[in-house]
Amino acid sequence: MLPLRYSMVRKYKVHFNFSDTSFEPVEVEVNAGDSVLDAALDNEISLHHNCGAVCACSTCHVYINEGMDSLPEITDAEEDFIDRAVNPKINSRLACQCIIDGDLKVTIPDQSVHLGH
Repeated sequence: MLPLRYSMVRKYKVHFNFSDTSFEPVEVEVNAGDSVLDAALDNEISLHHNCGAVCACSTCHVYINEGMDSLPEITDAEEDFIDRAVNPKINSRLACQCIIDGDLKVTIPDQSVHLGH
């Protein structure tokens, strides 16, 4: 039996798809409270993050296909940077701001087109 502090960690699944079809979809298990950016980087999934995950650029832009309701509400700052992303959509978010509290399906846009805004 695990000590109590270990049994309290909630786990969720994040399913990553890629706009660049040369990559196969990947599903990973993550701890509640991790960001989508953490989930990607901890599992060796390339996702740009020029500002160091402080919501000061648009390079970690992703599309949330399922599970948007389990994420924190978008802030004004995040919305401003999403407007600068390549091909923003209604389901666009910044991966550094998406704190996981439920299963998600995410699409990572083609990373070769990011300009570093």
